[in-house]
Amino acid sequence: MKIMVAIKRVVDYAVKIRVKPDKSGVETKNVKMSMNPFCEIALEEALRVRESGLASEVVAVSIGPVQFTETLRTGLAMGADRAIHVETPENIYPLTIAKILKALVDVEKPGLLFLGKQAIDNDQNQTGQMVAGLLKWPQGTFASKVVLDKEKQVATVDREVDGGIETLCLELPAVIT
Repeated sequence: MKIMVAIKRVVDYAVKIRVKPDKSGVETKNVKMSMNPFCEIALEEALRVRESGLASEVVAVSIGPVQFTETLRTGLAMGADRAIHVETPENIYPLTIAKILKALVDVEKPGLLFLGKQAIDNDQNQTGQMVAGLLKWPQGTFASKVVLDKEKQVATVDREVDGGIETLCLELPAVIT
């Protein structure tokens, strides 16, 4: 089984951000950028699944300007087998990203699509749910534990909810954030 992991480049979590003088956004010139921490967690989980023998390949995907290749190199250094960069303008909306991911899934045919639960730059939590809807795949969001059963072709996902832990059983292929 192949696992695809979407990763995003954001301002490093340790950087104190500055608002642009015209108040149009956050200053990103000469600011340290890194992989979104939640995307890093998703990639680490995909690599754990591969190391356990339940997946054959981990493909890191990033959608954005040419600078996003640096983030993909980080993903490859962490252990991803391949990387795909879809070059786009700087600011694109989550639905556009979801449509691009759907097109990549149609070509790559992974058994699992991992995404970070949200991006720390815009604090949105939309792309995973949107791509699951476009693919008509089951989804497990806010996952804290993922267990795969390759024979039954299911993923058991524990997710943290207000009342404690909720456990979902998802038929593969699936989207997990």
